Amino acid sequence: MKLIFASDSFKGSLSSKRTAELLTKAAHEVFGECECIGVPVADGGEGTVDAVIDALNGKKVSVSVHDPLMNRIQASYGIAGEKAIIEMAAASGLTLVPEDLRDPMNTTTYGTGELVLDALDRGCRELYIAIGGSATNDGGMGCMRALGSKFLNKNGSELSGCGRDLADVAEINLSDLDKRLSDASVTVLCDVKNPLCGENGATYTYAKQKGATPETMELLEKGMQNYRDVIIEKFGIDCDTVEGAGAAGGLGAAFSVFLNAKMQSGIETVLDLIGFDDLLSGADLVITGEGRADRQSLCGKVMQGVALHVKVKGVPVIGLCGSLGDGAELLYDCGITKLVTLSDSAESIEDKIANAERYYFDSAVRLFREIVLNQQHSDKSYEST
Repeated sequence: MKLIFASDSFKGSLSSKRTAELLTKAAHEVFGECECIGVPVADGGEGTVDAVIDALNGKKVSVSVHDPLMNRIQASYGIAGEKAIIEMAAASGLTLVPEDLRDPMNTTTYGTGELVLDALDRGCRELYIAIGGSATNDGGMGCMRALGSKFLNKNGSELSGCGRDLADVAEINLSDLDKRLSDASVTVLCDVKNPLCGENGATYTYAKQKGATPETMELLEKGMQNYRDVIIEKFGIDCDTVEGAGAAGGLGAAFSVFLNAKMQSGIETVLDLIGFDDLLSGADLVITGEGRADRQSLCGKVMQGVALHVKVKGVPVIGLCGSLGDGAELLYDCGITKLVTLSDSAESIEDKIANAERYYFDSAVRLFREIVLNQQHSDKSYEST
């Protein structure tokens, strides 16, 4: 019997890797000898670096960079061979900015560019960059400035590359862009389709949650329109027609235009990196899951991605989740054959989180015993015919 375990992390309680370890322990307790393959996975958000380096036997490195307010911090990313796996949130994430200082007029992606530079210094030429969770709305100027680009105002003075500078961009100079990038492939892990400007663009969709007021959103949008127009004039690319250009406050546009990056689904990229399809050969059952399955689980999340790949192979896949919300049943259309929640004996959500390992293991044992009983019943029914 060959079992594949590929669950997302249960935020605040269980890592993807730990769910696989607990499932393996439960499977051996119920089935005895069986082949269990645990595959840490993530959808391009938090946990992506850990999942990929675990699967590829990579390592995590730490480097001094600037945070969104240009304070020095230590940030880490993953390396596996010539591959670098970077979460921009590690250097430019919203959680790095105190709530009372959150204002996308003042924040920058400069630190993300510093992570890219460090990866280039270490010989990485395949760059995978997850761009969720940003604190920024700078059009990616900060990141590109760290990589050597210059953004100039009408007087020829260089801009620092934060959100308030968008309105003053008059010229973009890439002549000093790090030459090593021409030999590198850049893949951006992004599941949003937002254009750069407009009602569904970077500013009006995401800036409020980053601390922008209605007044500053208007200023940021006007600045982003100016930035868009300069890019059109200089490069002939209208970022309002580029899917994902508005991701991470316009960082998607910068990667796409200046580095010719590929924009790809986070979970699809991760599954490709870890060779998931090859692991499915000869599998009898796949277990996936996440903390809460609901309608959002169909928006490029782990359960959907895993199920669609497993469905093609004709292998049953069960979702073991912390809880189920509205729309979870839509996962059946993606290939999920059964949805199971953790033990209902928990006294509260807090109890379920605090004792997640015990509840998860107990639920896995219960699930595997149910599979054994169903198999025994099926065998008896077959023998009686």
